[in-house]
Amino acid sequence: MKSIKKTMLVLVLLATGLASFPASGVRADSVQFSDIPANHWAKGGIDSAVKKGIVVGYPSGLFMPNANVSRAEFIKMIVTATGQTVESTEGKWYEGYVNAAEQAKLYATSDFTNSELEWNAKITRKEMARIAARATGLETKEDDKWMYLAAKTGLISGLGSGKLGEKENTTRAQAVVTVERVLTVKGGGKLPIDKYAVGSAELVWHKTNIFTVMPEIMTTGDPVKDLNAADLWKEDRMKITSKDGLYSAELDELLVIDLADKNDPNLAQIPPLSTLKWKNTYDNSPDGIGISEKYLNSYLLYSKSHVNFNNDTTRYSPTGYFEATFSGLNNDDYNSFAKGNLNVQALVFQKIPFDLPMIILPKSGWVNDRGIIVTIRVPSYSGYYLLRNEILKIAGPNRQRK
Repeated sequence: MKSIKKTMLVLVLLATGLASFPASGVRADSVQFSDIPANHWAKGGIDSAVKKGIVVGYPSGLFMPNANVSRAEFIKMIVTATGQTVESTEGKWYEGYVNAAEQAKLYATSDFTNSELEWNAKITRKEMARIAARATGLETKEDDKWMYLAAKTGLISGLGSGKLGEKENTTRAQAVVTVERVLTVKGGGKLPIDKYAVGSAELVWHKTNIFTVMPEIMTTGDPVKDLNAADLWKEDRMKITSKDGLYSAELDELLVIDLADKNDPNLAQIPPLSTLKWKNTYDNSPDGIGISEKYLNSYLLYSKSHVNFNNDTTRYSPTGYFEATFSGLNNDDYNSFAKGNLNVQALVFQKIPFDLPMIILPKSGWVNDRGIIVTIRVPSYSGYYLLRNEILKIAGPNRQRK
């Protein structure tokens, strides 16, 4: 009976391309797949995984790199690759691997129900990222942080232009490459990082990419603490309600764009730079200076927000304009600023001041004299009703930049 079950298990694994030995008796290190050309983006990872016995191709000589992977299939890959002890069971083919994964804390029952239906479901890229991150020893109690941890470590790359594809199904090629990356990290190696994917994952995690895009400014002043500086962001303070309960607004995202990076994927979210100006005076006139090539060594901070309700326009500004305030970087040379030297942050507008919730921050020229603070506030006409939420307070670079 056991030999029959073992034979059936082998047939299942061969059919899914997951057996730990090559099909048809072909040596793993000599397998060539007709659907994996020499220039295929995942060829190196696929070849390596096949040699290690983590995965095999189909009897027809195909690898089927774009076929989807189930949760059970990916668990089998990662458990096999990381050398977990798998005990045989009398149940489904994957149960031994699931048990091993649970023992190794690669899977938790809070992820999804431990049932045949759930294990046979296609695994999403987010679910794959979570398992891969756990396999390298990463931990978090925040479910929306797994993709950020995986991207920041290099376990996960984007699908182009920073796209994460969190809810998209994982392909065999993606799964195999991710497993190979896990092994690289566990072996002490370093992986290339897709900074656009990290930025997108940071936005998913806590609605800003400020730490990914401008890390040299968003610093604690301590290199060790900077590894986790993004944890200082207080997402729960991005919504504010007035003391009398008559006004409520919310910062949906604080999006940061590196204007020096022409490939920054978030440039598509703002009007063409040729139509934007920065305000070099402190009046309400429509005068300003166009954001030309001269000013591209800067960051653009875009507050995406909405007003939930304003039930008293005599106390609170009726405009829908609502933005985060970024403070702490200063320059007293106002004359130079007025003459067109962007030496400190400035308002950005298109036609008239305050028609866009944006500021431009040069990468140099300012002085950090009191740390960096990011806040939102109730737009009250009277100081009596004024209320601020501090989202972040951080030391910032303790030097003048030139």
